Amino acid sequence: MKFKDKVAIVTGAGQGIGLQICRQLAGAGASVVLNDLDADLAESAARQIETEGGTCIALPGDSSDVAFIQRLVDTAVSRFGRLDLIIANAGITLFGDFFAYTPEAFNRVMQVNLGGTFFLAQAAARQMKQQGSGGSLLFTSSVTGHQAHKQLAAYGMSKAALEMLARNLVIELSEFGINVNTIAPGATLTERTLQDPDYERTWSRITPMGRPATVADIAHAALFLVSEEARHITGQSLVIDGGWTCTSPSPF
Repeated sequence: MKFKDKVAIVTGAGQGIGLQICRQLAGAGASVVLNDLDADLAESAARQIETEGGTCIALPGDSSDVAFIQRLVDTAVSRFGRLDLIIANAGITLFGDFFAYTPEAFNRVMQVNLGGTFFLAQAAARQMKQQGSGGSLLFTSSVTGHQAHKQLAAYGMSKAALEMLARNLVIELSEFGINVNTIAPGATLTERTLQDPDYERTWSRITPMGRPATVADIAHAALFLVSEEARHITGQSLVIDGGWTCTSPSPF
């Protein structure tokens, strides 16, 4: 129960990596505010965690909307009395040919992936500063922020920027006992990626460890970085990809 008495917000958590992070946090004693844009997914995920014995409430909404972000923080504090952990996991992937990529697609990727994370970190850090007992922020980057990937120029750009944001916030937040890091998942088996029948076979072939990650692989790393054991780690990015970025063969 290493997260007993801790309160966490996890965005983009209706399924996949975000949901697994919520399950592991709740299973280790945290009270969790689970966010997803899809209300049905959010409610179903929270019920699942409650059934498993965890403490979790759903708060569906757009995690890139500044007013809603403040509502997330206010809800965590009003329901559970404080806020200790932020996992900014929400993000969107819009593939597209660089020559044809539209301003609308570009702006949406930046709004969700960068704006949502930035302003959630800001609102949460204000609350943590007021509490005076520190806290942890964790952003979800990607291996595409480290290695070029076809048709993902805007997405990769946004993910690399999140890692710079974490480094910069070391200057802003360390004096308040708040650490901030990122995880950079590689190929991961989720409900979305498994819609491609060739996904697991392709990534098993080109990943040095012989398989893509599971959501549990990613969640284990995330929980470490927001745990007390990682309090002196800040401004870092942890790549979780089975070694793919060391060799980087293309899946195409």
